[in-house]
Amino acid sequence: MTRSLYLDWLSRVVRPTANLGDRKTTSRGDLVLGYATGYGVEHIEAFVRSLRACYDGPAALVVDPVPAVLAFLAEQRIEAIFPQDAGGWTPEPVVRRFAAYADILAGRPGLGAVFLTDVRDVMFQASPFETPVSRLEVFVESETVAMVDHAFQIKHLRALVGRPLAQHLEDRRCICAGTIAGPAVDLLRLCRLVLWLGAIPRSAVGGGFGVDQASLAVAVRYGLVDAQVEDNYRRVATLGRQLDGIRVENGLIVNADGTVSPVVHQYDRHPELMALVRSRWSHESPDRVKTGEQGARRAWSKLVHSLARRTPEPR
Repeated sequence: MTRSLYLDWLSRVVRPTANLGDRKTTSRGDLVLGYATGYGVEHIEAFVRSLRACYDGPAALVVDPVPAVLAFLAEQRIEAIFPQDAGGWTPEPVVRRFAAYADILAGRPGLGAVFLTDVRDVMFQASPFETPVSRLEVFVESETVAMVDHAFQIKHLRALVGRPLAQHLEDRRCICAGTIAGPAVDLLRLCRLVLWLGAIPRSAVGGGFGVDQASLAVAVRYGLVDAQVEDNYRRVATLGRQLDGIRVENGLIVNADGTVSPVVHQYDRHPELMALVRSRWSHESPDRVKTGEQGARRAWSKLVHSLARRTPEPR
């Protein structure tokens, strides 16, 4: 009998959904959906205020039941959704979010386009739906960096599917799991596929930080889903560590070619962009921070996780 902590968790958070192909989308049912557990108002304020400055439609964040956060979201007309209480072992938040997304999308038939997004390091300069979303879109992290040259990406890809399968994707550009757009039914399928791919390796790998990116790469690059891989600096500008000609003009973050992307991701890696965000949207926005356990507890947690990654899991 096949058993694993990851599969046990998956059985608690995913339920069968029949006849997804029969689901109809609507032209007015768009949704911005983010996962923001563990955050206070200072972490989400720039995201929320910049979104509401250019988009008046439905938006929801998965958050912890913190009174200040709930009051702020209510003031901004952002729906607050509490995370699933699965009990027992749970994977990292970057994996749990796909279960939450799938649960939300499964429970809301009739949705049109959905924009799934990180929260703490994302700000908006126009509606994410300014250009209509007609198919599944994923966004590259860089125009030039291949998987094999990105130590983090290639490490987790190899851990997920092994070196031989990963080798086929080494020359492909890295895809970011932090922002994804598409029709709701297609995103529901994608979220569930990402979760199932995580069941391939042992639980500590499938439920670990970074496997979400690897699972998304496998799903898209091996054609398990029909997705358009979008170049950087279009709907989404993912900035990474290099600004590559990015500049600030008239209160906007402008791309090297003079265009303005509706969504800016990873702005918090650059002090000059943090200054802009603080001046416009949130004076209290913290610098880029490490969330979760810190100090000795973090070191111990990393050691335990490292051992778990290398220990065979009885199945």
